[in-house]
Amino acid sequence: MKKKILLCEDELAIRTGLEDLLESENYKVVSASDGQMAMEVYRKEEPDLILLDIMMPELSGYDVLKKIRRNDPVTPILMLTAKSEEIDKILGLELGADDYITKPFGLKELLARVKAALRRASLDSQFKENEIIRLGDLEVNPSTFEGKKGKVSFKLTLREVRLLQFFIKNPNKVLDRFTLLDEVWGINYEGTTRTLDQHIAKLRQKIESNPSDPRLIQTVHTVGYRFCG
Repeated sequence: MKKKILLCEDELAIRTGLEDLLESENYKVVSASDGQMAMEVYRKEEPDLILLDIMMPELSGYDVLKKIRRNDPVTPILMLTAKSEEIDKILGLELGADDYITKPFGLKELLARVKAALRRASLDSQFKENEIIRLGDLEVNPSTFEGKKGKVSFKLTLREVRLLQFFIKNPNKVLDRFTLLDEVWGINYEGTTRTLDQHIAKLRQKIESNPSDPRLIQTVHTVGYRFCG
């Protein structure tokens, strides 16, 4: 069965070109030209992957991302952005995007990112370790992607849950960035270690008592991270 991709892009020329490219690779493509339409098509079509432009009318890509992630932490979402500033990329990842591609991008790069994201999603669908995590006043339920620290409740993304689970399986070990990327994003992930660092920063905001002075997930300079739960 063909994988279904929701393409959210307001520029007609870009949207048409990407539709032709993806369909030539045997994907089924459903499209939206603004943020409101993106939500409608998403609810109706239940795509396997979403390509989401940030700068769209009606609702921005960030708004669409937030709405989808409220109830769907799993469907891979790749942000398409003309913005190159690091803060915009960090914001997308903090809101739950799996990856981002900066315009202008090569067609081979786009296809490689799409294939990698779908491959990771296939692996994630087999991931069923749902034992509740309890660490002091922290409690995380992997099956619902919900957590609570003290009296504060929060939502987690699939990547955040998998990072936390892998850390717990490897307490006090120094884990280099590439090991973490291979384990959580999948072998041969085409992204960068910056993606990992940004997800770690977001996870710390949720599970650490003082994210600016983390005790659970500690940075090992130039190498990676150590979990001291």
